Amino acid sequence: MRWNVAVCGLMGLLAQSATAITMDIDNDQSVKDAAATIAYGMLKYYTGNNTGDTPGNLPDPYYWWEAGAMFGAMVDYWWITGDTSYVEVTTQAIVHQAGDARDFNPANQSRTSSNDDVGFWTITAMMAAEDAFPDPPPDQPQWLALVQAVFNQMASRWDDLNCGGGLRWAINDFQTGKDYKNSISNGIFFNLGARLARFTGNSSYGEWATRTWDWERSINLITDEYDVKDGAHFDVTTHVCRNDSGPHVWSYNIGVFLQGAAFMYNVSTGAEQEIWKTRVDGLLGAVEAKFLTNDTKIIKEWYCETGFSDRGHPYQCNIDQQTFKGYLLRWLSSTSQVAPYTYERINPWIRATAAAAVATCTGPVGAAAPQVDSGGIQPGFKGIDGTACGFKWTQSFDGWAGVGAQMNALSAVMYTLTHKGLGKAAKGPVTTAQGGTSKGDPGAGVTDPASRGGLAALKPITMADRVGAGIVTAVLAISIVGGSVFLTI
Repeated sequence: MRWNVAVCGLMGLLAQSATAITMDIDNDQSVKDAAATIAYGMLKYYTGNNTGDTPGNLPDPYYWWEAGAMFGAMVDYWWITGDTSYVEVTTQAIVHQAGDARDFNPANQSRTSSNDDVGFWTITAMMAAEDAFPDPPPDQPQWLALVQAVFNQMASRWDDLNCGGGLRWAINDFQTGKDYKNSISNGIFFNLGARLARFTGNSSYGEWATRTWDWERSINLITDEYDVKDGAHFDVTTHVCRNDSGPHVWSYNIGVFLQGAAFMYNVSTGAEQEIWKTRVDGLLGAVEAKFLTNDTKIIKEWYCETGFSDRGHPYQCNIDQQTFKGYLLRWLSSTSQVAPYTYERINPWIRATAAAAVATCTGPVGAAAPQVDSGGIQPGFKGIDGTACGFKWTQSFDGWAGVGAQMNALSAVMYTLTHKGLGKAAKGPVTTAQGGTSKGDPGAGVTDPASRGGLAALKPITMADRVGAGIVTAVLAISIVGGSVFLTI
């Protein structure tokens, strides 16, 4: 089985010049056309819909988690642009990778996936619930229930013995990372807790988020300057924790905590909301200090675009790290919606980055980034000739084409439309109380509610929770509508 871009959409893309993508950032249709071209080029890497291949998988050398992140980009692409060309293939991929147990632990990945791998697929399901992405048929896994299943399993893996808390990178003891508590695994858990608290109105999820934040701070993975370090190893015999991640500070670590903190700000009131506002502002300050170019405010991957050396050579991002700054853009855009006071600060960064990113999308068919770790190259670009996007946005096309470069550029371009009053995105992420249709299962993923870690089983949603969630959603909707009116006057 193969899917095709809708005929009218494909004809529109082919009608464009084969030399580059031309985009007027102040013309919404021009931005949507640019996003469509970039998305088309990205999905041309996908082979999971081919006969004999596995739905949801990207070809080697791309890892499973990156496919999950890619389909998350496609969920938001639909939400922002209204383009339905990829709804079917996106739904097929997510549902298939949910697995028989409906917890993103499919048989083809169960022995190799870690908490962060599973987490990226779960974030995609959370996006689908919040975006009101079309629900699967009733007999298939549902977006919200998938998120709750994985969240419950993550909570059951909370490990107080080593480092005083947190999740290990590895799920199984035979995996690499069984002695490492990494920020992205814990950041995803924090992020999902904050978003589930808002979506469902159940404050127990927010309690988990707070507990995770406090633990990260307690071992200095989130520093006083709001840098987010990569992780900490521990001794499996003595259980002593070593904060030994060195200078590695990656954009997706700070981004995942930023979005989660913004959601916690959104669901909080009074003094607690001020605490989360301080944290949101601190993280934004760290983004500006490390992940923006000094003069032009273009997003960059600090560690491998700033001249750091590794064994005497400039450090180059590997195939995973080439995707990170796209997630930062995704989470910055979301932050500006659920914490609307941040919009005036964030929007210029996204606009500057979009203009710079699209200017690199001039690469030819066949362009391919190197595989830094192995010495090979990534699959060649198969989109429209002259529209392959580069990795570095402070120069012309650098030859580093791949899924990561396309996904990053797509994020930069499409998130300039988030506040433009277009389609579903203009209303912000939905909740169960306001516009959400995805069906949940608070007990999914575990058979014993007491196994959900150190906290009690999730408490039932009270009338006060429901009323509070409705008020928060109403305030958000008013804020976003106000922002949209300002932008369109």
